[in-house]
Amino acid sequence: MTGRYVMTAGDVVAVLNALDDYQVEVSVAGGWAVDALLGEQTREHADLDLWAPATHLEWLLRALANRGLDRVFPCPGDRPWNFVLHDGDRRRVDLHLYERLPDGRLHYGSAVDGTVFEAGALGGCGEIAGRRVRCEAPEWAVRWHTGYPPRAADRHDVPLLCARFGIPLPADFS
Repeated sequence: MTGRYVMTAGDVVAVLNALDDYQVEVSVAGGWAVDALLGEQTREHADLDLWAPATHLEWLLRALANRGLDRVFPCPGDRPWNFVLHDGDRRRVDLHLYERLPDGRLHYGSAVDGTVFEAGALGGCGEIAGRRVRCEAPEWAVRWHTGYPPRAADRHDVPLLCARFGIPLPADFS
């Protein structure tokens, strides 16, 4: 681990249970989504990425504050729909808020340069430390790990997903 932040599987389950207590709908994203889809932890994670409806923000913040995740972590590129909370020690949650459009698709980002995608993108199912979780669908997990120069974590995650789910390996990874 290169930084001081670490989100263990136990931390993830505790956060997800707290969100369940507040009836907050989330989908696990990023590296933990990859490991959830694979059904095992394959690497260490610095944070937990979560997709959540913007309409759940108040209860999401209450649930996270109840778990001590109540400090904003300043990151370059933070926006009202994407920001990081931390506990002042080692746990960090990266939030990605979306709006549900009338046609059922999801909108992420600003009205000017946002992204619209199918709700099924967040309809994957996986497991973390024995707990079933909703997460990104495999094809979308691969898609969201591409389009920029791959990091070491991407070079680890993408080939594993592609091999497990029969997804063609993106050009940047061959």
